[in-house]
This record gives sequence, C-alpha cells and structure tokens, in this order.
Amino acid sequence: MTDTTISPPAPPKTDQRQSTKVAFASLIGTTVEWYDFYIYGTAAALVFPQLFFPNFSPAAGLLASLSTYAVGFAARPLGGAVFGHYGDRVGRKKMLVISLLAMGLATLAMGLVPGFAQIGILAPIIIVALRFVQGVAVGGEWGGAVLMAVEHAPPGKRGFYGSWPQIGSPLGLVLSTAAFSAVGFLDDEAFLSWGWRVPFLLSSVLIIVGLVVRLRLMESPVFAQLEASGNTARMPVKEAITGHTRSILSAAGAFIIINTVFYLVTVLGLSWATTHLGIPRGTFLGAVLVAAVVMCFTVPLFGALSDRVGRRPVFAAGALLVGLFAFPLFAMIESGSTPLLFLGIIVIMGLGHPLMYGPQAALYAEMFPPEVRYSGASLGYQIGGMLGGLVPLVASALLVTYDNASWPMAALLAVIALISLGSLLTIRARYSDESVRA
Repeated sequence: MTDTTISPPAPPKTDQRQSTKVAFASLIGTTVEWYDFYIYGTAAALVFPQLFFPNFSPAAGLLASLSTYAVGFAARPLGGAVFGHYGDRVGRKKMLVISLLAMGLATLAMGLVPGFAQIGILAPIIIVALRFVQGVAVGGEWGGAVLMAVEHAPPGKRGFYGSWPQIGSPLGLVLSTAAFSAVGFLDDEAFLSWGWRVPFLLSSVLIIVGLVVRLRLMESPVFAQLEASGNTARMPVKEAITGHTRSILSAAGAFIIINTVFYLVTVLGLSWATTHLGIPRGTFLGAVLVAAVVMCFTVPLFGALSDRVGRRPVFAAGALLVGLFAFPLFAMIESGSTPLLFLGIIVIMGLGHPLMYGPQAALYAEMFPPEVRYSGASLGYQIGGMLGGLVPLVASALLVTYDNASWPMAALLAVIALISLGSLLTIRARYSDESVRA
C-alpha cells in the first residue's frame, strides 16, 4: 500500500516544544467536545426514553430516543462544511474557539431542560434542537483540531502528533462514562429526576478549561503561510467538492466503520445488554471505561506506528480485526460472563478501533492540499461520521424486528467493516511530509 506523493516547496522550520504544546492543547479541546457529545449518547440509552418519551413502549421509546441521538450525526456534515469553509478562509484557531463555545452551551442547556411530564412535547423538541447544535459544533471541531496538530508536527511524526487530538475521543468517553458511573449508583428515582443532569452541568467547568487553553494557541503555520502569500481559497468547500470528490468519498467510506464500532458498543450495546440481557448498568459501563482507558494509550501507539509502516496498512489491520471479531464480540457479551464481557469490549474498542483511529488524522490531512484541507478532511470525516452514527438506529430497528437477537448487529458490523476496507483501498494520500507544512 504505497502512496504517491507530490514534491513540495521547502517547509518552515518546526519547534518541537511548540508542536507538543499545540498537540496537547488540541487534546484538551477535543476531550471537552467529545465529553459533551458522549454524555448525550449515554443519556439517550439510559434516561431519555423514560423522561422524554414516556408514552411509548420500551422498544419504541428507545427507537425514538436514538432518533434524536441521530440528529447530531445528521448535523455533522453541515458543521464540517461551515467550519471547514471559514477554517480555510480565516484560520483554524478561530473556528476551534467557536465550536467549543457552541458545544458547551448546548450541553449545559440540555442539563436544564424539563422532562415531558413538565412541559409536554416541547421537551423533546428542545432536546432535538440542542442536539442539532451539538452536531454542528462537533462537525466543525475535528478538522481544526487535527490540522492544528498535524500542521505543527515535525517532519516524519505527523501520525504521532495527529493522534493526540484523537485521544480526546476516548478520554472524553472516560470522563463521560465516569460521570455517569458516579451517578449510576443512585436509585432509579433519583437518577431519573436529577442524577442524569449532573454530567451535563459539569460541562461548564470543562468549557472554561478548554477555552483558556485554546485562546493561547498560535495559528497553524500552514494557514499563516497561505494567508501571507494570498493563496487562501475563495470558496474552499466548493473547491474541495469539485476538485477532490473522490478523496472526500473515500475518506467518508473508510470512516464509517470507526463510528459504527464506537456507537454500536457504547450506545445501542449498552441499552441492549442492560435491558435485554440483564447485565448491570455499572458492569457494562465499567467495561467501556476500561476499554476507553486502553484507547488513550493505543491511539497514539498506532499513530506512531503509521509513521513507520504507513497509514493504510495500520488502518486496514483495524478494519480486518473488527470484521473478524464481530460475531465473537456479541457471543462474549451474551455469555453472561463478566470477564468475557470486558475482554470482548477491550479487544474491539481498545485494539480494533485505535488501529484505525490512530493514523486517521495524518492520513486525511495528507489527502488534501493546504488551501482546502480543513474543508476536504472535515467533509470526508463528517459524512462518514453521519453514516456510522446512524448505524445504532438501524441496528435498534433490527433488534425490534428479530426479537433482540444479536446476530443482525454482528452481521451489520462485519459488512460495514468490509465496506470501509474497500473504501480505504481507494485512498491516495498525495501530500508528503513537507507538503503538509508547505
């Protein structure tokens, strides 16, 4: 899997301390964003069916709740397009600050929304609107965060430095799972009345931390050079779509499996295991929490590995592992054995997912020229994210159709792994080490 590269002009010199500072700041910011995004998923599985859709049957309530959850994914390509356009026009840093504020305020508001019993149909309408804002914000977040890290990275270390903001995803999951685990031991009445709101309200603290860190960042040297030379694109999104259609579609297709793994386990898997199999809520959340901690180490490990052996071979290994492990995963969960439950979730999320997620940032940055990179990478990522994020909704419908059998979920996971692997094979990362900084 060799890549064709374009010879670039000489890059500006790098400052490794600055590279590390930017990568760390990107990590902090993405952690806050993903914490906010993930607590909604946990609440959608555990709380919202009863709180916002109380007149539905349990299965229909879950389906309705996951439909509101899916709104966030439907909004992500819009966020990628809007923030990508301005990120390529006015700079990466400004967009990161705006996306963090939008996400944080929407999440904080969610923690204050009364339930259906208090304000009726207005309650789920408000939740859907706020979820849409979350989706737009996270749609604009990823491209700017990873480009700041990749475009500041020393030559030959883009995979490693680009993986730092990627760690924000599992770290956000650790924090969100820990927050819900802390209130998960409340009795059902306390948990449904006020306990679930605590993780949402805690977001206000994280917003302040994230803003302080991001406001101190220097702009990407790549964008600064583009702006100084007057070579910024006039209509970046349009130019990305018309000039790099294949790359956007390939990036989207490859990413579907990453989101599918993550949300099929952490959202639908959580609901299915606790309601159908009777697995204690704390046990399943504990397994997810351990897997997320493992991911915090394996994501940068596989990002660094991609600097040595290439992005696509590492990514492909992850897609193959997920496809082959799909049926064993659900069999291990259904076994009722806590050690097998932990092992299955750790393998799929602690190894399979990071093999793909670790090299992804550098791979996608290398697919697009600097003047449309924010737009192109964001659109590819967010379109794939939208499709992958809708999988729990599809899988929940399959559960209803097939009486909670696990094999349709396993088959769906395996098929999507093959689709993403095929998309990966069409990717050509054309922009070499130096051109990322040129």
